[in-house]
This record gives sequence, C-alpha cells and structure tokens, in this order.
Amino acid sequence: MPETIDNKLQVIAASLSETGRKSPAINEDFAATLIPSEAHLLRCKGVVAAVADGVSSAGAGREASQEVVERFISEYFQTPDTWSVSHCGENILSTVNLRLYRRSHDYGTEGKGFLSTFSTVVIKGHTAHFFHIGDSRIYRLPVGCDELECISRDHSRSVGEGQSFLTRAIGMDNHLPLDYGRVDINAGDRLFLSSDGVHDFIEADNLAAILSVRQDPKECCRILLDTALDNGSDDNLSAVVVDIQGLADAEAGHQNDNIKRLPFPPDHLASGMILDGYKIVKELFASSRSHLYLVEDTVDGQRYAMKVPSRNFEEDVHYIDRFVQEEWIGLRITSPNVVKVIRLKRERTALYYVMEFVSGCSLDRWMLDHPVPSPKKAIAVIEQVSTGLQAFHNNEAIHQDLKPANIMVCEDGRVVLVDFGSVYVAGLAELRTMDAFDEALGTASYADPMYLQGKNPGIAGDVYSLATISYEMFTGKLPYGAAVEEFTSAAQYHRKKYLCASDFNPVVPLWFDRALEKGVKFDLQERYSTVAAFYQDLRNPNPDFLRDDPPSQGGSNSLLFWKLLSGFWFGVIILLVYLFSQAT
Repeated sequence: MPETIDNKLQVIAASLSETGRKSPAINEDFAATLIPSEAHLLRCKGVVAAVADGVSSAGAGREASQEVVERFISEYFQTPDTWSVSHCGENILSTVNLRLYRRSHDYGTEGKGFLSTFSTVVIKGHTAHFFHIGDSRIYRLPVGCDELECISRDHSRSVGEGQSFLTRAIGMDNHLPLDYGRVDINAGDRLFLSSDGVHDFIEADNLAAILSVRQDPKECCRILLDTALDNGSDDNLSAVVVDIQGLADAEAGHQNDNIKRLPFPPDHLASGMILDGYKIVKELFASSRSHLYLVEDTVDGQRYAMKVPSRNFEEDVHYIDRFVQEEWIGLRITSPNVVKVIRLKRERTALYYVMEFVSGCSLDRWMLDHPVPSPKKAIAVIEQVSTGLQAFHNNEAIHQDLKPANIMVCEDGRVVLVDFGSVYVAGLAELRTMDAFDEALGTASYADPMYLQGKNPGIAGDVYSLATISYEMFTGKLPYGAAVEEFTSAAQYHRKKYLCASDFNPVVPLWFDRALEKGVKFDLQERYSTVAAFYQDLRNPNPDFLRDDPPSQGGSNSLLFWKLLSGFWFGVIILLVYLFSQAT
C-alpha cells in the first residue's frame, strides 16, 4: 500500500523496482520513499523519494545503488533541525560518495567499482528540493497541466548508434559534482522519478499521458514499468510516483532554510530547571567551551547527558557550526563503544543536544586506580577503544582528539568514546571551512605530531593516539617521554627517540613493544595505516617482530606476559598435549 500521512503536509507516494529482461537477471536499481510518522520530523524534514541505478559494468552497481538510497534517506532524518535541506543533502552525499569511491579502490584488484546514478526529491513546505547525478531523472507534472517537466539534466554523453556513457556518478571521483535545485510545488502536483530503463523506452507524450491519469501512485508505477517492457526495455526498471495532496504552511517549510540559529541556553543551568521537558539534575562537566549536565526527561523519566555550548562563543559562527555538526556525527555512528546521541522527538527552544548518560569513570582516572593492570584487562580496554574508532572510520570520520579523558570505562566493563568536538568528516572540507583549524588538534601528549605541521594524517592520526594510550596503560609513561607536552614544533618530536616499553614494564615482550613502536612512528609510511592492523599485532605476535628476539626478551618475561594475557588457551594446549600423549 502507498504511504500516507494525515497532516498539513499530505503526500501519497509509491515506488517500484524490478529486474525486467536484463541479463544477467540482477536488479541493480534501487528506489524508496519515506514519509515520517512523527509530526516533528514531517514538519522539520518533510518527505523523501529517491531512485538510483547502479552501473552494471563497474561490478558492484547493485551494492552502490542500495547504499546511496538507504544511507541518504536514513541519514537525512538524522541531520540537525537547524540545517537547510541543501546543507543536509550536500553533507550526506559528499560522505557517501567518498565512502563508495574508497570502497572501489579497496576492491580495485577484483575489478569492482561502486558506482551509481542518484536522484532524490525532498518535499518540504511549498518546495521540492532535488539532488541529482547521472542519467536517472526527476519530472514534475503541475496540477491541471498535461505537460511534463523534466527538472533534472542527464550527465551522459552519446557515442553514436544509440550508445552513451555516464560522465558523472556517485563513487566515480573523490569530488562530487552534484546538481542541486528547488522548484515551487502546489497541492495536486505529481512528481515522478525513474531510471533509464523506464524513461528511455516511453515517448515523452505517452509518459505525460500516463502520469496525467490520476490513478493510485502504486498502480501508476505498475503501468509505467509494464509500458516500458512492452516497448522493448531490456534494462532494470524503477519508478517513483509522489502525489502532493496538501501542503504545510509556507513559513513552517522555510523556517530552517537559512540555518537559523537557536538561542544559547543560559550558562550554569541550575538543578531543578526544565529546558524543553528535560529537568536539570546536576552539572557533570564545565569548561570555557561547553557544559555537560545530567538531565531527566519529564515525560518518560529516562536520564541523559545534555551538552550545552558556552555563551563565550555566542557570536562565533564557526564554533556554532562545529557544535551543531557534533550532533549529526553522533547520530550517524552506531556502536556500543561510542556514546549514543539521541534524536529529539520534540522541538528545541535552545541550542544543545542529548546523549545517553554513561556511568563510570574516565580512562585517565581508571589508569590511576589501576597503575599496573593485568594484560588481559588492558587488552580488553584497547579492543573496545579500537572497535569504537573503527565505527568512526567506517563513516569516513576521524576522531582527532583521542585521549584517556575522552574514554569512559563503565562499571560493567564497557568502554565508550564520548567526545565529538574535534571529529573530522572526510568529504565535507570542500563544502565549507568548518573542518579547517588554525590551532593544533588534540592534546599534545596523545596527538599525532603531523597536526603541528598543519597536516591531516587521517586514520593514521587516530592510530598514533591509540598506540600512545596503549603504551601508557602498560607502562604508566608516554612513548617519547613527558616532555612532548611542551613541544611546539615537529623538529622537537623528530629529535626524540622511542622509549622501549620493556624498560618500564619487564613483562612486555619484544614483539608487543615493537607493535607499540610502529603505532607511534612519526613517518606515516612506517606507521600502521589502520586500527585493525595495529590491534592485530598486539593480540598476535607478528613474525617480523620475532626474528631477532634475544633470549632475554623471548624467555621468562614474554612467557609471563602470554600467561597473563592468554592463560585459558595455554591451559587448553597443555591439556591437548596430555591427552595426545595418553592416546599414543
């Protein structure tokens, strides 16, 4: 059944996507619509319809088309209410494009490319906003008119004899040349999105005639696909039909189009105060840049952490953009080891965002309480921090300020990353300058020295921070000494030598020490490029690190370390040896 909603904005929408006669019989198209059931989302975000056509010759067209449609629709409704539609769409699609582009390179040896066309419409207020790349199309049929208007333009080039090739696609390049536009709409208008398997096989006049008949959108999609098949379509077929039955107030539709700023809450919210239904319980943290409060929802009694910007930055547009972006970053990342940002279900009257309340202590406090933790406990913490970082990296985001104070250790052993203040989202820098910092990022003790040179080391920067924290957990020291906190230039770092972890903790074996050393190498060519590779070498001895292992390092100390870290498996091996000897 088509989706409907009884509200000021009233829409009926349907989508249909089929394999058709294409050989091999794989549907590389993907189409979907979403009309939110929550009145707040419908008013602030509107309705979304999208279609994508994966490039079959690339090898991973089906995966690309599904990913771009699903990610755009899900992430659009997670963007801050203060962002305009164009701002939301450009941010989302830039990050999705870069993700697909990098996946294409990851699979390059297999000849796979994650390429797809993409066309979407966001209906909000009295406006249809559209984003488009490739040769799928977006049409508008105004009420009372039988002339169909194509509001998108094909990004393709003819090579003769009815053949053409795409000049633009999602995932084709690390830069996204995206078309964005907006058209006014009225109640009674019909919007139509399609892949080339449909519109290339139906004459324009016939297409307009079919859409002019006011049948149910689902039935209209069926007729369009059948007509294209009857006319010889040998491609996948997708159609989306959206009927505008009623419109929201024009003022409500445009209230966020210019990223209007919400007022700052007052500094130092007092216990007992209520802000948008959240009762202030107590202050958890305060700095010159922000405040964190424990709050209780007066509706359901749930407790959350509320982050509030400092009024010191009330006129700082750059700071406000960064603060708003924090919420969006948190909403995109889902991991048990990353604090969960809560999507608000009611309107805000001030600038803040809400997260799950993580009960426990910070890792720096935990390390003071556990100055010599067992290897098993230390590795368990490192594993969970690695998992949290991987969740950032999977979403094309770099933490950039990983330090013990930004890591919480819960009473049940769960480890959670809790700060988004310095996160860099790849793909956004070309859209605006809010990701460019004049000052060095991170905390000197844990930040990659590359930041001092004004360079962004990407994932490798997070690896450096994780390796530094890991070193500190096993030694109580920093890999280049405490003096790094005073360094102001890259030259000062390069004059320092790595301090062997085994000098401070004799149970650390050589292979483990060398993994830590590789994790904090200043030269990016010598450092681990991924968190997974670093953690793998911490858990499993890298043969390259054992070749010249002297007896003093490979003997009792290393054995003790392994016993502490993997005592269970050591016992299993002994048991198996015993059973084998008895059997023989």
